[in-house]
Amino acid sequence: MNKKYKIRIDRVIQYIEINLANKISLAEVANVSHFSAYHFHRVFTGIVGETVNNYIVRRRLERAVNVLIFKTELSITQVALDNGFSSSANFSKAVKLHFGFSPSEIRNPNKVKDSKIGKISSKYGKDFNPSDLYPTRITNEVMKKNNLEDTNMNIEVRELDRQRICTLASERGYESDAIYQAWDKLIDWATCNGIKQEEQERFAFAFDNPTVTPVDKCRYIASVVIGENVQVKSPFSASEIPKGKYAVLYFKGSPEETIKAQLSIYSDWLPDSGFEPDNFPMLEHYLNDARVDGYVEMEIHVKLKTI
Repeated sequence: MNKKYKIRIDRVIQYIEINLANKISLAEVANVSHFSAYHFHRVFTGIVGETVNNYIVRRRLERAVNVLIFKTELSITQVALDNGFSSSANFSKAVKLHFGFSPSEIRNPNKVKDSKIGKISSKYGKDFNPSDLYPTRITNEVMKKNNLEDTNMNIEVRELDRQRICTLASERGYESDAIYQAWDKLIDWATCNGIKQEEQERFAFAFDNPTVTPVDKCRYIASVVIGENVQVKSPFSASEIPKGKYAVLYFKGSPEETIKAQLSIYSDWLPDSGFEPDNFPMLEHYLNDARVDGYVEMEIHVKLKTI
């Protein structure tokens, strides 16, 4: 893949994410990419794997469903309008078509009597069950089923300083092989730049909820903390973890159960915490090598802002 093309399309994706609640035209995003409007949609589809319109619609729906679950005080109409839909009727139709369930069914999975196979299954091959979106129920069931006595679920609020990082994105989202490929390249790069493996501070940016987003479409970026004077060149990128307050959850368990621990922050802790999530992706701070140990030990970070 042409690296310059990838950088320009990444810029478009960032623009789309910021403006999901607004009307976005093809000419508008083509202008952001600096590609001709006549050819931009072909370049985007070739690199991202879906059309610009399909990408925008999918991301709006994924974000809206997360809001449905985690902000139950908002009406379905308000969720629709806040996420770029013209009415609750259009929103309900789009949600039903994509997920196979209506917004009210997703909010009340115990009342679901019938559902259709949505596009998320037929197009992306992803099974979708509204019950999986409710982390309290999942967490309790997982704890009972697996008796995770060695998992410490305590959450603390920490004030963290800014950290400069070198990053590399997984090319196929949350697929394990793609994640490990990204980490292997990044770890080798850090070692070659004088950061010993045992001293590397490793964070992953986990942008999406895999209970809603197809695994290969989830955005995952590996990163390692670096000094201010370390030079970073393509395919790697320099970025930062901003200073601020973070909710930090220690987790030790199987890789398959990490999503339940992550979602528990939103259902079990945040509602009564006096905070809400800031506009920054979830971070996973790895404390071990899961491929060596057979389990994951990490700290899950959620940046906070006061309500």
